[in-house]
Amino acid sequence: MRPVRQTEPTIPEAELSEAFIRASGPGGQNVNKVATAVQLRFDVERSPSLTPYQKERLRRIASHLMTAAGELIIEAARFRTQAANRDDARARLAALVAQASRPPPPKRKKTRPPKSAVEKRLRGKSGRSAVKKLRGRVAEE
Repeated sequence: MRPVRQTEPTIPEAELSEAFIRASGPGGQNVNKVATAVQLRFDVERSPSLTPYQKERLRRIASHLMTAAGELIIEAARFRTQAANRDDARARLAALVAQASRPPPPKRKKTRPPKSAVEKRLRGKSGRSAVKKLRGRVAEE
């Protein structure tokens, strides 16, 4: 599949669903009473906003965040407020979609150092070895 050149897609609000859950971590008594963590769900498989290429890339990039049905789940509980966690979850989703919109980086080509560079390195090593051998005791005649 070839990437389609386009700007980063905007995901409509209707395609997202949010659930607020209790978070663990800092917050004192507040953490036991208020549901500040956000669970953002985005159905990648049925989204009309993404191209087939973007869907495939998103499946590869965020496979650990996806369900078997193709739903992307992002949990955000880094902050103490619901609004900040909501913004964090949406920013993470936007970053994932932006990354899926770009083509993957090219594969690294294996290279070898030139023969002259290897020889120069070995000459340097043997020269250093000779210097260290000369540091030994002087033999008496």
